[in-house]
Amino acid sequence: MKRRTIVSPLAALLLAAPTAPVLAQASPGIVYRCPGPPVLYTDQLTPQEAREKGCRTIEGAPVTIVQGTRPRATASAAAPAARPSEARTDAAEQRARDSDAKRILNDELHREEDKLAALQRDFNNGEPERLGSERNYARYQERVADMRAAIQRKEADIAAIRRELAKLPP
Repeated sequence: MKRRTIVSPLAALLLAAPTAPVLAQASPGIVYRCPGPPVLYTDQLTPQEAREKGCRTIEGAPVTIVQGTRPRATASAAAPAARPSEARTDAAEQRARDSDAKRILNDELHREEDKLAALQRDFNNGEPERLGSERNYARYQERVADMRAAIQRKEADIAAIRRELAKLPP
């Protein structure tokens, strides 16, 4: 039992695009549908080539042909590899970097903990004071929900900082 693959016209054109420059140019406006997996839609065949391949003419169908492009070379492929001696850092320099990172993370942790304490103080265990602009109870509930979400985000930030600190050497 043969399985036929049905490919959309756009996909077929994209698949056919790399081979399109090799084929001869037909008269403009004639598009052929050629059988076989994948189904091929092209305007790059001559009538003789289309007959030989068993292609049918599609008339009046708006078709866009997309030419393929070559991928760019990646920066890693273009740059020469560093020698192992150049890639290594001095042990004292690495300790200094680690100590700077630890100091920065500890400062950030203390700032975030202070902000969390202020948020929790304002939150007042889920019953913050109502503001004068919150005569409507729904607005008050919305502010309480926003405060709860802010506290959860701040707790997640603190946990992430602690995880980063745990990764650093003592």
